[in-house]
Amino acid sequence: MKRLVRTSTHLLPLFLIAFIAAAVYLISASAVGAPTAHALPEYAARTNESCSTCHVNPGGGGPRTLRGMLWAAQGKPDQVPELPGVLLAPDISDGAELWDIACSSCHGLRGEGGFGVTIANSGFSAAKIRSTIKRGRMRSGMPAFDGKLTADQLDALVSFTEGLANGTIEPPPAAIPLPVAEFTCQSQTAPVSCGGN
Repeated sequence: MKRLVRTSTHLLPLFLIAFIAAAVYLISASAVGAPTAHALPEYAARTNESCSTCHVNPGGGGPRTLRGMLWAAQGKPDQVPELPGVLLAPDISDGAELWDIACSSCHGLRGEGGFGVTIANSGFSAAKIRSTIKRGRMRSGMPAFDGKLTADQLDALVSFTEGLANGTIEPPPAAIPLPVAEFTCQSQTAPVSCGGN
């Protein structure tokens, strides 16, 4: 037992040195210029694209989409490059799975809303849903998915979304029940719009 105590007291200074070295490295890396992502509404206004065009998070900031990475690599020009022929979810044909991939980050896993408008029990028609998916709603942050889905994928997604909207499809149960978020939006300047449709 005496030997064990002696060994552990000798390791304590080594542990402290390693801990201090790691802390110094992390602090210096963040001070010197570790990459950070900032959502800048000026980019959305300048490119006439929603934040979700370039960012995985529809509110902007954080990891970029493939188009966002290409746009940044090109020096952030006034136009975000198109990626013709690149599908959002190749080989996915199930409407619920397409919802999870394309819609749930804004509209919630159950269509309960969040950043985007509430879909569940909203009564939206199939025609309105199809038009909105294809064309998007730039001023409210809804990206256009025209050319990102096959015709069959679009049909499956519209059918699933319409089922959520009219209540014929029961949304999946929430993994962790949370209260519905209450968002209030106010534009900081006249041309800037808030989230939601």
